[in-house]
Amino acid sequence: MDTKSQCIIGEDDLVLVTGAGGFIGSRVVAALLELGFRRIRCLLRSSSGKGRDLPFTKGPVGTGLEIVSGNLLSREDCEKAVKDVAVVFHLAAARGEKSFPDALLNSVVTTRNLLEACAHQPHFTRFVNVSSFAVYTNTDAHHGLLDESCTTEKFPHQRGDAYTFAKARQEEIVAEYGRTHRLPYVILRPGYVYGPGNPSLSGRVGVDTFGIYLHFGGSNRIPLSYVDNCADAIVLAGLVRGIEGEIFNVVDDNLVSSRELLRQYKRNVKKMKSVYCPHFMSYALCWLWEKYSSWSEAQIPPVFNRKRWHAEWKKTQYTNAKLKRLLGWTQRVSTSEGLRRYFQSCREGAVRA
Repeated sequence: MDTKSQCIIGEDDLVLVTGAGGFIGSRVVAALLELGFRRIRCLLRSSSGKGRDLPFTKGPVGTGLEIVSGNLLSREDCEKAVKDVAVVFHLAAARGEKSFPDALLNSVVTTRNLLEACAHQPHFTRFVNVSSFAVYTNTDAHHGLLDESCTTEKFPHQRGDAYTFAKARQEEIVAEYGRTHRLPYVILRPGYVYGPGNPSLSGRVGVDTFGIYLHFGGSNRIPLSYVDNCADAIVLAGLVRGIEGEIFNVVDDNLVSSRELLRQYKRNVKKMKSVYCPHFMSYALCWLWEKYSSWSEAQIPPVFNRKRWHAEWKKTQYTNAKLKRLLGWTQRVSTSEGLRRYFQSCREGAVRA
């Protein structure tokens, strides 16, 4: 990544990475170190502690790597975290939250607190918000191609997914601060970020239930983003000039189909029984589940519904053209190599378990 000539900050400017101990956050810190940035503040949750073994704790000689802990629900902690910071890479999120109130608190309120603190920093340059493909409705993809112009969920609670709800609301509040406080921001929407450290198989492939894997994806392309490639895109979004207010989808080249990904997973990681459910059948199942949930007054939550089907299992193509055109992003780790590393890490994790 040659960004020196068009970089909005210098190597000695202070940058903040929230969620720095996470799956993607730790790679963002590593990418910044690789580019030569010497002042990086890494924010971890208070519960994580400063003594946690992190892959980037031993930076190059002369690197001012500052490991701090804090709670983004605390406005005081937010003010301390952003003090003298030029760019914020915001990756801290309520991943895995099942409750809508918890997701709102830990993704939206925390983001608002951080934005409010940034708005009072005199030399603040850019807020990079890492969102997700989950915010798309995927009901209006032009010729089946989902790009940054496609519609996002206006009523995200109807998806029955707290993570989608939180990410959609988080984007709204970032854009609001951009309008009302003239706070410069960029939003990134990664697809399915995979690699060593994330052993799960994308839900866009299917669902593991009752000992049988229901394969819903079929010939659909899976919007994979290898974690190091995703980190490169996030870093570029914080450095490149002239992209304030832009939104970028983050996916790799040469995406594999759901069927091919499942086949390779079963061959390289573990054998498992799977049954393919055609698209018309998966849509009908989602419709039935949705209707029964409504009829039974949510005796079972509407985790399978038509909105989710459109977002995850509808046949769709993806593009990273804007990412390449405006950020100059290139894929560092090929999809074939990324999958090889991913499968190897899954095998090693299974052996250790």
